[in-house]
Amino acid sequence: MTKKAAEPIDLPAPVAAYFAADTTGAEAVAQCFTDGAVVIDERQEHRGRTAIARWKADASAKSRYSVERLGAHVPGDQTTVTGRVTGDFPGSPVDLQYHFTLEGDKIAWLEIGP
Repeated sequence: MTKKAAEPIDLPAPVAAYFAADTTGAEAVAQCFTDGAVVIDERQEHRGRTAIARWKADASAKSRYSVERLGAHVPGDQTTVTGRVTGDFPGSPVDLQYHFTLEGDKIAWLEIGP
């Protein structure tokens, strides 16, 4: 049986950079955002690059995970990516929505949720 390869998902450069940095480390992730950017994850707000780097470091320390991008919707400066997150956490795998708002070549807002 032949398995069809997934079609590549065309993402805006800042969003693609975020997912690439997510496998690298907290500082790389933080550099994808504007100075005053906001991330909302697990109903917690993280404002500014320093807080975003801390959020990413804490999330990575808590569990190992990977994100398979399943699809994307890109109207204007808004991008929503559906991702299947698989890792060593309760309820894995889970499909989450990543809602990005872009400002120029950086991310100004990211909200992650079901």
